[in-house]
Amino acid sequence: METETMQSFARKRLERELRDINENPSTHISFGPLSDDNMFQWQAIIIGPVDTPLEGVLFPLSIHFPIDYPFKPPTVKFLTKVCHPNIGVDGSIQINILGDQWSSALTTEKLLLSIFSILLDPILEDSSCPMSNPYRHNMNCYNKKARGLTKKILRCWSRIKLLCHPNSKARDAKQA
Repeated sequence: METETMQSFARKRLERELRDINENPSTHISFGPLSDDNMFQWQAIIIGPVDTPLEGVLFPLSIHFPIDYPFKPPTVKFLTKVCHPNIGVDGSIQINILGDQWSSALTTEKLLLSIFSILLDPILEDSSCPMSNPYRHNMNCYNKKARGLTKKILRCWSRIKLLCHPNSKARDAKQA
């Protein structure tokens, strides 16, 4: 397939996936292009699953689609630290569907839901991350580390909210 044709095919596929998620939004994930100018660079958010040490955290991810998408997988990385056996220190995600088990039948939504599902239930066979040992051998240690990191992330998000919406009650009272 010619490069221009592959890129056009990939763009149309991504536009369709974006239309589909906008028509039927998921409750656990959100995604879309960073700009109208570049359909191949997206950002996503995955909500930390309930009843896990990651509960309540919004995890941003970057997604870079190759021009021969969907025949090749996108590059997906977490943009914040995640204490998890399938996620590297650099945010890389170690699951086989981002490698040799990729299928052109997978969509961005299905891929992100798969990543969400490993947050619930890690795939230890695929993992060479440092967090896989505490997870395998000492669940209490893993949970403690994961909760500690989650609390740091939540505090950071709280500070960001304050910076974005400083003293909104006082501002509203002055305007009245």
